[in-house]
Amino acid sequence: MAAIIAFAPLAACSDEGKLVLHTASGDHAFHVEVVDTPEGREKGLMFVQDLADDAGMLFDFKEERPVSFWMQNTLIPLDMVFVGADGVVKTVHANARPMDTTSIPSGAPVQYVLEVPGGVAASIGLQPGDTMIHDRVGKKTK
Repeated sequence: MAAIIAFAPLAACSDEGKLVLHTASGDHAFHVEVVDTPEGREKGLMFVQDLADDAGMLFDFKEERPVSFWMQNTLIPLDMVFVGADGVVKTVHANARPMDTTSIPSGAPVQYVLEVPGGVAASIGLQPGDTMIHDRVGKKTK
């Protein structure tokens, strides 16, 4: 029985469309679209008009490196969560402004960037040092 309980958080992430953020306030599940190509990363959430509070987009850069985002042609505010290859949250940029072309840097080398609706990170108490669980974390991607 202990094995079932110990692996319960991993079961919540049994496919690439599921992701969990572990924070001091608990575990928070999200449905995400994964993008890992230059074309997919370039488009991102441009022109999306609505995003559920438990939805987002996970960008996988396939290796750790400094990255930078902007909000050109993005119509809704977004929180950007910059995450290392080990799943640890490095930085959080809250409420990026729609249509703003100002660069938003990761502030540290990261492999993943999670975009969720603006305000979600604060509502779940997400902080640097919290963790992200997803099928890709800890695995080599091609």
